[in-house]
Amino acid sequence: MIEEKENRMGVMPVGKLLFSMSTPMVISFLVQSLYNIVDSIFVARYSPDALAAVSLAYPIQILMIAVSVGTGVGVNALLSRLLGEGKKDRAKVTADNAVFLAIIASIAFAIFGAIGTKAFFDAQTNSDSIRSLGYSYLSIVSIFSFGLILEVTYERILQSTGKTIYNMITQGIGAIINIILDPILIFGLLGAPKMGVAGAAIATVAGQIVAMILSFVFNMKYNEEVDITFGKHIFKPDFIIIKDIYKVGIPSIAMQSMSTLMMLGLNKILVRYSDMAVNVLGIYYKLQSFVFMPIFGLNNGMTPIVAYNYGARNKDRIMKVLKYSFLSSLVIMVIGTAIFWIFPKELMMLFSPNEEMLRLGIPALRICSLCFILAAFDVIAIASFQSLGNGMYALYASFLRQLVLILPLAYVLSNMFGLEAVWYSIPLAELGCAFLDIYLMKKIYKQKIANL
Repeated sequence: MIEEKENRMGVMPVGKLLFSMSTPMVISFLVQSLYNIVDSIFVARYSPDALAAVSLAYPIQILMIAVSVGTGVGVNALLSRLLGEGKKDRAKVTADNAVFLAIIASIAFAIFGAIGTKAFFDAQTNSDSIRSLGYSYLSIVSIFSFGLILEVTYERILQSTGKTIYNMITQGIGAIINIILDPILIFGLLGAPKMGVAGAAIATVAGQIVAMILSFVFNMKYNEEVDITFGKHIFKPDFIIIKDIYKVGIPSIAMQSMSTLMMLGLNKILVRYSDMAVNVLGIYYKLQSFVFMPIFGLNNGMTPIVAYNYGARNKDRIMKVLKYSFLSSLVIMVIGTAIFWIFPKELMMLFSPNEEMLRLGIPALRICSLCFILAAFDVIAIASFQSLGNGMYALYASFLRQLVLILPLAYVLSNMFGLEAVWYSIPLAELGCAFLDIYLMKKIYKQKIANL
């Protein structure tokens, strides 16, 4: 089995291999992005204040995803290595420790949901209506975050043994449940109570909890390589294993957590002008996620291919993978940019905008989407850094783009030229990051690829 996989990684035509490795992840990421997009579309039809509340809550949801996915990346890497070494007993202990870490993270977010949401929203807005709606939404999402966090944990355990098809099933069913329940619970259809943003939160966590249960069942039934049980190891953590998990996981958590800090900072700048500007930023990032998800899937698909062929010292295949990945990303991003430039009004109309949101949103979508083509290179460069063992380079690039450049640029431009100038900070930061990526890619090529 392992030999067949290795032959495929080293022999299968690069284009076909990249497509087969990336497609399940592309579908998986697109389904994940549906959760927040669907919530926002239905919530926007409820009221503009409700959309503002959900937009302000979004950075905390990103943080939940960062912690769960980052830990999952570490679990996936460690499990794959242990199984490759034939250490099944150690792999079982690792899986149990992964569940332990998920439970601890869930408890931490639940505590925040119970006692921290009020302080969070009080710091974000002066609107009593938005605060009240925000407390309701974020407290539910945080207290029941165990659905998301355990779902991701069980899915990464499945992924470590190559059973990604089950991840698509669990995420697909979870998204469908969310989509069905959203209008029913938000607007009180079919005899259900009209719950507004609380209904949106319940629909989201319901979909996540069902997906969690399914991913657990699939592990128990089909994942013979990793025997998950609620054994003593869940409540007796192995700190050596936890250390190994976070050697890989912490850089991933840090990179994704930067998005939380970036959005909190941008929200603070935008709220000085209008709550509707915060709505527009939230809408942009949710629409943007749908354009970026195929690239992130491609990123995940190319990483093991580049890593394998680097180990095999196959320079030609490495360069082909990088070339195909970049060109594929470029095509996707050109299409995404065209859609944002040609149809900004139609995209905004998905979220039932009022006149002010539409006035602010149309130029914002066009300006922000200027970053897409540059991001095609940045995302593939970051994947290259990770696959060639230079994870810190990926961290440097993310830190530069999301914190060092965007927030100072947004602050300075807003003070000099007003609200619309804030949107230019996003493509300008991407441009600055591209220069760093080019420098680092040249450095890695000379150090690691040129002499293969």
